Amino acid sequence: MSEAAIAPDVSRSGDLFGHPRGLTYLFGSEMWERFSYYGMRMLLPLFCLQYLLLPAHYGTVVGGETMRHALEALNGRFVTPQQFQSAIYGAYTALVYASPLIGGILADRWFGRRYTVVVGGILMSIGHFMMAFENYFYFALLFLIVGNGGFKPNISIQVGGLYEPGDHRIDRAYSVFYVGINLGALIGQLVCGAFGDAQLWAYGFGAAGVGMLIGTMIYLRALRILPDDRPTRAATANHRPPFNREDWFAFAILWLLFIPGCLFWATYEQSGNTIVVWSVEKVNRLVSLGPLNFTLSAGAIQALNAAFILGFTPLVIWFWKKQEARGREPSAVVKMALGFLLLSLSYLILALAQMMAGAQPVHWLWTVVFFAVFTLGELYFSPVGLSLYAKAAPPQVAALMMAVFLATSFPGNFLAGWLGKFYSVMPTTHFFLMIAAIAAAPAPVIWAFNRPLKKIMQSHENRRAARP
Repeated sequence: MSEAAIAPDVSRSGDLFGHPRGLTYLFGSEMWERFSYYGMRMLLPLFCLQYLLLPAHYGTVVGGETMRHALEALNGRFVTPQQFQSAIYGAYTALVYASPLIGGILADRWFGRRYTVVVGGILMSIGHFMMAFENYFYFALLFLIVGNGGFKPNISIQVGGLYEPGDHRIDRAYSVFYVGINLGALIGQLVCGAFGDAQLWAYGFGAAGVGMLIGTMIYLRALRILPDDRPTRAATANHRPPFNREDWFAFAILWLLFIPGCLFWATYEQSGNTIVVWSVEKVNRLVSLGPLNFTLSAGAIQALNAAFILGFTPLVIWFWKKQEARGREPSAVVKMALGFLLLSLSYLILALAQMMAGAQPVHWLWTVVFFAVFTLGELYFSPVGLSLYAKAAPPQVAALMMAVFLATSFPGNFLAGWLGKFYSVMPTTHFFLMIAAIAAAPAPVIWAFNRPLKKIMQSHENRRAARP
């Protein structure tokens, strides 16, 4: 499909706050989808450990023993319930981020992005509501996985499609889009986390389902100002130019970035897996503010990440603009390398906190420091990666290449589940040091690619901007 075929009708959509109006709808739809995803993800480890994996309940799960044997074949024998829980978490989140590869292909080749998003949203809504019935636990996860494959890559690539080639607002648009992601995550983890603390699992999963329905309805409202990008047989056959040399370079480079991206998510996703368990088991969550005393929920601690995203994003954007004005803004690849180093530092902070606490509970303030540094690492990696893939991808496979970036979480999350099983059999300090070392390892490798990547990507972007 030609780039002109997917470019939005700017005159019809109009601008709002300096950006195309369609960004507002995509922001809202993605916000509610992330409400549902992060709310459910926050509940998953605690639901497994405190309810589903108890002998009285797990015996009723359809296909439960089959799935246990399959996960043990991939991860090794489970000695503790936490290891089983970590494997479930890793497999689910891995498949959530593998499915966009299929969804991107289906959208690019046959169904178009708009309709693939709608079908994906409906399937995810069904999956969240099914989670309220533990007998169908694995079937519910299947609906969520397949639905995400249709929804996630195709709504993300449409943000880039709102802008003309060479429009530098696209970098800030993805940062704004990322705010929507984290606003949804913040609210979802607080709401679903409150239900989780009360062990009202069905209500928590039901809230996630309602959020997904709202997100789908917002997207349906946006259809009138988003381009009709349904591929036709003629368009597919006659208007998709073949790859030239620069397209192949860009294609190869984006695949090379796949490997370090996997290690980023393998360490990042401990936040929704072992960090949730650690915060419940080994953190003193009692907050004393004079006469005001309350206990932080596990969801409130998880929501710190999203809260810092909302607070730090404008500061980071301002900082990058100041660097740009001085001609000192790092390239996208250097920013991503810095993201790895900041992520590693965050786990070193946890190792220090656990070492200082010894056998005593860790003070909750350490979780604030951890998530502050952790969030900076995320901001230097994830939205930058989204923007890089949107700008550099050959237009013939735009949604597919966005799916490639998202799919780094497939092996990354599976590895996160595998690494997480060491949490219950290693000293906690040693576990955090191991995660810190894995997070730091890719930084010098990706930094070494800066010069050739910068040259190739600039050439590719210039060629796209010159197209009529």
